[in-house]
Amino acid sequence: QVTLRAGAELDARRVNQYTLILRAACPGEDEVEERLFVRVTAGHVLRCDTLFASPEADVVQVQADVAPRTPLYVVLPQPLGGLTVMGQGFPSPSFLQFRLRNHNTPLTLTHRGLVLAPDNGFDPSKDTQTFLLDIEVVDHHGHNCSRALRVEVLPSRRPRVTFPEPHRAVTVTEGIGPWEVVTQVHARGDNVRYAILAPVAPVLFAIDEVTGEIRSTRRLPAIRAHLLIRAYNALHPDDHATATVNVTVQGTDHLAPRCVPAIFVSQVSETMSPGSTLVTLRCTGSTSTDGCLHYALEGPPSSLSHFCMEGPQLKVNTTLDYDSEAMAALGFQFTATIVVTVGGQPRQSTRVPVLVTVTPVNEFRPACPSSATFTVPETAAFGSVVGRVAGTDRDYPQESLEYSLEGGPGPAQPFSIDRRSGEIRVVGPLDSQQHKSYRLAVRLTDTHHDLDPRKRQSRLCDVSVRLQAVPDQLPECTPEVQELRITAGSPGSRQPVTRLLCHGGPDSAPLTYSIVGGNEDGRFRLDGNTLVYLPSARAEPQPFVLLVEVWGGSGGRRRSSLVALVVHVAPRSTPVPTSTTTRRTTLQREPLVVLQTEAVWHPPAWFVAVLTISGVLLLATLGCTARNLLCR
Repeated sequence: QVTLRAGAELDARRVNQYTLILRAACPGEDEVEERLFVRVTAGHVLRCDTLFASPEADVVQVQADVAPRTPLYVVLPQPLGGLTVMGQGFPSPSFLQFRLRNHNTPLTLTHRGLVLAPDNGFDPSKDTQTFLLDIEVVDHHGHNCSRALRVEVLPSRRPRVTFPEPHRAVTVTEGIGPWEVVTQVHARGDNVRYAILAPVAPVLFAIDEVTGEIRSTRRLPAIRAHLLIRAYNALHPDDHATATVNVTVQGTDHLAPRCVPAIFVSQVSETMSPGSTLVTLRCTGSTSTDGCLHYALEGPPSSLSHFCMEGPQLKVNTTLDYDSEAMAALGFQFTATIVVTVGGQPRQSTRVPVLVTVTPVNEFRPACPSSATFTVPETAAFGSVVGRVAGTDRDYPQESLEYSLEGGPGPAQPFSIDRRSGEIRVVGPLDSQQHKSYRLAVRLTDTHHDLDPRKRQSRLCDVSVRLQAVPDQLPECTPEVQELRITAGSPGSRQPVTRLLCHGGPDSAPLTYSIVGGNEDGRFRLDGNTLVYLPSARAEPQPFVLLVEVWGGSGGRRRSSLVALVVHVAPRSTPVPTSTTTRRTTLQREPLVVLQTEAVWHPPAWFVAVLTISGVLLLATLGCTARNLLCR
């Protein structure tokens, strides 16, 4: 057992820990040594300072203008001046209670030992004031210390709040903007603050409570205002002074009028009637009356002729025709300027730019051309232009039309039409024997004539296409009869004899050639229009009379002509030179071959099939009839 020695005093501020070395031994065993650490903590024994033992009261002097609840006196373990309470180890104020034995005082003692000034401060109008406090400090063991404190309140030495200029007159011009400085007031004193007492309404002015600047809360009209300003000490509101400020807002003609809208941009349709109002300006001048404002329109002659001003209203003067070249030259836009002038001297004005765009309205239907009849030869090739449907529209742009063919191209109407240009072209075979003419229904639809694409208009136009018959033309060959002499070449070779010079009509199909007579042994062939001789082993001379048929035209309109060729072939063993030079001569005597042109009818395949079937049925019927007769 370890005990504290009698008469020992522990002071944690000087020594807060002791280290004890303990040794113990049992008989017959080794000695054991251990350490014991003893920590000393501060106690809470209340001890009164020598000032508490003095019968004299402690004295504190303060000024009468001290702020409310300002700390005047401190009772703390550390010496901050004045009365102190000393405890062992500086006890924390949380273990102490601070009390006032007398309660007939405006001063306040807090739980942390602070003596505060009254909540409303001291009365600065009185002379020296004295307050006596009986302070008691008690710890949680019940130990206490007491002390008397006398607080002397001395008269304030601060200056009173006053206005050097209690009356002021201020004149400003009309139109001053919101939150602009009108004037500034100044008061002497400490901790001065400012406030506007009157007028309460309307709130046209505000004052900065620190600087005293008076500002406008909105754009000021021409008025007279009387302001009552109070200046006061922020720490002592009872210390205050008042001043009057007369504000005169004068009208002036030096300010240009202000207009709403400041710029006007609009789109109007071409059907807007004259006299319609486009915009009404809301302008205010320095006099705040519209009667002193004058409105005028400036701009190009085209704008001045289409628009006019009636007071603050911009109106349409004449019709706005979108469908004209003059409007297109202007880009369908009008520019102008509205000049708003305020009366007075000097005259001030404001300019409002105006931009008006005219939009189209689809007023008219497309119109068909006065003549829509075209003629095309029946031999016209695929893609040939038949003609152009030139539709018109009174709406601008007039050429903004689309063309379409009702029913579309097909066997019944072998034509197509260009969607943009209106050109009609051939897209199928033409036969004047089947159709003398075609009647086409062409639809004209306008585009880009209205801002609303649903307001498109159309019209059907009848177009007639007549087929021009082209007379049949036989192929012509020059010459029609030829006599040729050649020397036979080596067997197996191909020996050109001549080339036929034939031509058909201007629009006919390519010509075809075939040997129809005199080539029984197959000595000659045609490569296109070239006659070729095929030599053989036979060497005797032999003349050949060939008939060549030349075909032209197409389909059921094919026509042919005959060409007579007399070819004398000399063998190689004759003294005739072995040259293969072809001599082309024309007989001087009458032709030996008489040509006769016959018209040949080549029926179509379906006609032949129908005729064959009909014949078979007829024969079957006759056979059945004969059998019945024989049976009877």
